Amino acid sequence: MAKIFCIANQKGGVGKTTTCVNLAAGLARIGQRVLLVDLDPQGNATMGSGVDKRALALSIYDVLLGEATVAEAVVAAEACGYRVLGANRELAGAEIELVGLDQREQRLKQALAAVAADHDFVLIDCPPSLSLLTLNGLCAANGVIVPMQCEYFALEGVSDLVNTIKQVRANLNRELKIIGLLRVMFDARTMLQKQVSDQLFEHFGDEVFQTVIPRNVRLAEAPSYGLPGVVFDPSAKGSKAFVEFAREMVERIQTL
Repeated sequence: MAKIFCIANQKGGVGKTTTCVNLAAGLARIGQRVLLVDLDPQGNATMGSGVDKRALALSIYDVLLGEATVAEAVVAAEACGYRVLGANRELAGAEIELVGLDQREQRLKQALAAVAADHDFVLIDCPPSLSLLTLNGLCAANGVIVPMQCEYFALEGVSDLVNTIKQVRANLNRELKIIGLLRVMFDARTMLQKQVSDQLFEHFGDEVFQTVIPRNVRLAEAPSYGLPGVVFDPSAKGSKAFVEFAREMVERIQTL
């Protein structure tokens, strides 16, 4: 049965999509069956997996509205080794259309139940806002992976997300918890980043992943080629770090 994880942070620009596609590619590289779900209307995780969001016959939008199943809408990201439930601009309209539907926060959870046995991991790329789309992701998930930069404003964002997770757990999904905090775009030469990293360990302890994703040009270049960095340049430091993170994830879920 698949473990379902949201990649979430209410602060924008922290590397959620980069984390999602590279973790998916890293897990696929070590032999895991992975489904990536793009819940962001921008469709960046879809495009970053080598799937043209403009050419999608069916998308997550159709699944949430009950007009298609996950099995019907999913496409293979051939070069990456995983499967994608893609998103495009249509998804922006789902916010309004979901409001009048029954169990509007549970639509994704219900849809994924039919394919959970076919995958080891389901990774959900959430938009940065706390929207009905994000709520669908949080309600479907066993846990949340939080990518964050080691900067002081990022600590505030994590605090807000922790409060959101507590509210969702109390009202909608009792299984939900933080699986771990991932330090991304990390520059070990910067004293401030080291200080914030130390503070993270003080406050969150074992919830902080041991793997650190370094700031890396090749990771930043990869989306323009429509590929995760792990596929675009497997030898890059950032790519190797994501494969190591994938191994740490597999180990961590065995203790959950």
